[in-house]
Amino acid sequence: MIRRKDLYTSLSDSAFRFPNKIALVEAGTEKKVSYHELLMQVDRAADMFFEHGIRKGDRVAVAHRNSIDTVVANYGLYKLGAVAIPMNFMVTKPEEIEYILNNAQVKAVVTQAEFIRHYVKCLPNMPTVETIFTTDEIPSSVQGCDKVQFFWKEIEKSTYHDETASAQATLDDLAFILYTSGTTGLPKGAMITHGNLAANVISCAQIFKITDDDVFLCLLPMFHSFAWTTCVVIPLYLNLKVVIVANVMPASKWLGAMGTEKVTLILAVPQIYAVLSKEAKGLKQLYLRFWPFKNVRFGISGAAPLTQEIKDRFEEKIGVKILEGYGLTETSPVVSVNTEELQKIKSVGPAIPAVSTLVVDDEGHEVPRNTEGELCVKGPNLFKGYWGNEKATRDAFTEDGWFKTGDIVEVDDDGFIFIKDRKKDMIIIKGLKVFSAQVEAIICEHPAIEECAIIGVPDGRGGEFIKLYAVKKEGVEVSDAEFRKFLKTHLDNYKRPRDFEFVEELPKNALRKVLKRELRKDAVEKLKKAIAAGAVAPAAQE
Repeated sequence: MIRRKDLYTSLSDSAFRFPNKIALVEAGTEKKVSYHELLMQVDRAADMFFEHGIRKGDRVAVAHRNSIDTVVANYGLYKLGAVAIPMNFMVTKPEEIEYILNNAQVKAVVTQAEFIRHYVKCLPNMPTVETIFTTDEIPSSVQGCDKVQFFWKEIEKSTYHDETASAQATLDDLAFILYTSGTTGLPKGAMITHGNLAANVISCAQIFKITDDDVFLCLLPMFHSFAWTTCVVIPLYLNLKVVIVANVMPASKWLGAMGTEKVTLILAVPQIYAVLSKEAKGLKQLYLRFWPFKNVRFGISGAAPLTQEIKDRFEEKIGVKILEGYGLTETSPVVSVNTEELQKIKSVGPAIPAVSTLVVDDEGHEVPRNTEGELCVKGPNLFKGYWGNEKATRDAFTEDGWFKTGDIVEVDDDGFIFIKDRKKDMIIIKGLKVFSAQVEAIICEHPAIEECAIIGVPDGRGGEFIKLYAVKKEGVEVSDAEFRKFLKTHLDNYKRPRDFEFVEELPKNALRKVLKRELRKDAVEKLKKAIAAGAVAPAAQE
């Protein structure tokens, strides 16, 4: 039986039981560490942080690509009972960096040479930041800044401190605060405890039937809860090996490492599975099936909807099942997942062990099975609230403690969850609700459409009209007239886009989720220009 424990203790226990077992491997390099070596590095990092004034409860930002260094920094903080703030390293705008680090009152930053300039630039506006560590050599451009330190050199200089051992975190202490981007407003910091993560580990270990021989591939960025929990915390908790991927491209590096290290579990977003299945032709298909994926038991898909086309094509070409799951940052993150034994088409599976679900209407009343409503969740994996934001925390829960996910779902008689749409992604057309995911799924059935997204655009009359952005499949054409006819045939009038635009690609974040706020911004700007030029607004063409 797996017991709940803080993350540093889980690593320490793994190192005690299997000191010589390989814990982490960096794909495409010769770098790897055993559990004993990893624990020694983590202990030294904790001592170094202590010497730089980091204490239990202090917040430290980590802006770093996937690497052994990232794991060492985070677990060094966990040993102290300090709190990590995972940062999306692709965020470079000063206002975004400054908002998060000031909101969390961050005391230090751990990053690397390619990103450090963005943080040094923000120092004058971040009064609580005392030190910025870089895990590689300090670039000449920032060598004049006395707050910049070389991470590993500082570790070499550090000495043992009794206090680092006595500062052990409890299950109720925060492990990290992860700022959710959301679709509107400022980011909110979701507070995740050691106990939240331990609960998710135990449930996932049970549902995935994890064995001592399993090897995980960490392909997605570690700053995201899906990657961190499922590809780092779970395997280190259960003394398993992780193959770490720093960059998705070139894929040859990590595909080769999958075969060499005998990876058995891959967790990715749908777009990764789509690309791999498209590449699986001729000799490349044989290579994928019989080297990288030779030992893979199954793949897990999350963070975005998995279409049946992608699932079927991947399973046919690669010969490995994809199990779709669902979760949120606030749930540490896994809520539900299909299993090897029981799957349902277009479902994200039933709730994992220890997690309960409830579906409610707009008034908060429970609805019958097979009825649409908002999904609410309870369980030991549920976050502690939003950092420094009591109102947002109150608003996120029902009076009796259920977390409101903001997702519109149906739950069938067997407990399988079917995601219909984001509640916040709902468009209101003349008082009628239009769920984006439903409309997008219909549009993607057109043979010329690779992917699409619809948004609501203010019509200037207090309402909205629907605009569609679509990407055509390579080598396939469709005229505007033909496409309009398809929309008219397959969509009710109020669900039909009044304006559409074919684009080369949709804007996406690191997990390949479509950034609809960017599309809204683009649509509003184009509408303003059209009105200024005397053109008729699309809403007036109904």
